[in-house]
Order: sequence, then C-alpha cells, then structure tokens
Amino acid sequence: MNNPVDLKYTTSDEWVKIDGNIATIGITDYAQSQLSDVVFVEISVEVGDQVEKKGVVTSLESVKAAAEVSSPVAGEVVEVNSVLSQTPELVNSDPYTKAWMIKVKLSNPSDASALMDAAAYEKYCQERSH
Repeated sequence: MNNPVDLKYTTSDEWVKIDGNIATIGITDYAQSQLSDVVFVEISVEVGDQVEKKGVVTSLESVKAAAEVSSPVAGEVVEVNSVLSQTPELVNSDPYTKAWMIKVKLSNPSDASALMDAAAYEKYCQERSH
C-alpha cells in the first residue's frame, strides 16, 4: 500500500496535501483498492463554494460500490479537477497525483493537525483488514 509521507490522512480514507493555506484532497490508495475499478466521478462543489469539514464534495461509483468523498478541512474551493469526470480510471491508476479532487483554501489551518500521518494511517488500515 502506498501512503506518501508528505500527506495527511482521515479515517474515511481521504488524503490531504497542505501547501501553505491550500489543501489538495483526494482518496487514498487503500480506498481505491477497496472500490476496485472506478467508472464515474462527480465533483459536487464548484470554485467559490464553501465546504464544511466532513462535508461531501465528490461521489464515486465503481463496478462494485458507490462512495462519497468528504472534505477533511473547511474552506473555500479554489480549484476542481474536472479531468476526473472524463477519466475516472485515474482514481485507480494515480490516486495521489493526477486524481486529486478539489483544492480548498483553508479557513481553519488547525483542521489539518487533527489528521493522521502516513505511519498512523498505515497502522489504521492494517487494523481494519484483520
């Protein structure tokens, strides 16, 4: 399982990359492997929208399940990855770089400090798979 050390993670399998006051959000390698082949991605927020911490921002459908992606942080959406609606398979092939979903300008930078680091997330995933 691939969990880059420069990211933060949630118990609902989202990742966050913090760059200054911008948070880039996507789903983890573990999440995409559980979903299997993602066939549909719908980002339900637009640039300028305010998102709440734990608010749903994206819906995913795979050949075996549907899932919702929540924002681990609160803030204003500054960018959405519109490529994913045309190429949902990027979620499976490249969950950490090409398949980011939204970028949010943090309204509360301390939101990120409550998230897990890569080692804690790895342990969390191992505990769930037993």
